Amino acid sequence: MKRVCFLLKVRPDRLDEYRRRHAEVWPEMLEALRVTGWHNYSLFAREDGLLVGYLETDDFQAALAGMAATGVNARWQAEMAPFFEDLGGRPDEGMTPLAEVFHLD
Repeated sequence: MKRVCFLLKVRPDRLDEYRRRHAEVWPEMLEALRVTGWHNYSLFAREDGLLVGYLETDDFQAALAGMAATGVNARWQAEMAPFFEDLGGRPDEGMTPLAEVFHLD
C-alpha cells in the first residue's frame, strides 16, 4: 500500500463551509472512493486554508482515474471547486503528491 500526501489551499473565507460540507459527504461519493481504492483518506485544514490530504492506495493514478470515471465525482468536484485558491481546474486535478522523506515503520 502506497501512502500519498498532497496540499491544496482553501479560501480562508470559505473554510467553515468547506468543513460543513465534509461533515456530510454524500454516501455515493464515500462508496465511490472506497470502490476505487482510496483507503485511510483524511483531510486536515489549517486556519489560513492550507489543506493537507492523506490517503493510502495501491496505485494513486488508478485511484484518481477510477474516481474521474464516476458521475458522482464530477458533481462533487464541481461543487468543491469554488472553495479553492489557485486552481485552474477541478480540486482532484490539483492533487500533486509530496515526496515522502521519512516513515517510522
